[in-house]
Amino acid sequence: MPAWLVKSEPSEYSYADLERDGTAEWDGVKNAQAQIHLRAMQVGDTVVVYHSMSERAAVGLARVVRAPYPDPTDPAGKRVWVDFQAERRLQRPVTLAELKADPGFVMSPLIRISRLSVMPLEDGQLATIERLAGS
Repeated sequence: MPAWLVKSEPSEYSYADLERDGTAEWDGVKNAQAQIHLRAMQVGDTVVVYHSMSERAAVGLARVVRAPYPDPTDPAGKRVWVDFQAERRLQRPVTLAELKADPGFVMSPLIRISRLSVMPLEDGQLATIERLAGS
């Protein structure tokens, strides 16, 4: 099953907020490439929630619980939202520095395209994050 990584500024919406809310729409994504990735998500896909800015670390896992649907705030009708449900917090955050040091992430958009907020994880990358987190 596909896996994804989504970035969020913890001051805007953190993994703790997702845990509190249980389920939330992933909104505010305007980048065209990130929107392509959101459109590819399916119910049941695993999502790694990554705190950007000050933390720069993967912090928790979520699950796609609602497939892409039209962004009600987009008058042009081009953007979508996806709903996530919190699954579990990682035992410890996995930092960007740790991921950069792992050979499996050399070509990852997380490393190469730092401003991209939604990206696919290749086979093995989710397992690497879980291993590094001690999960």
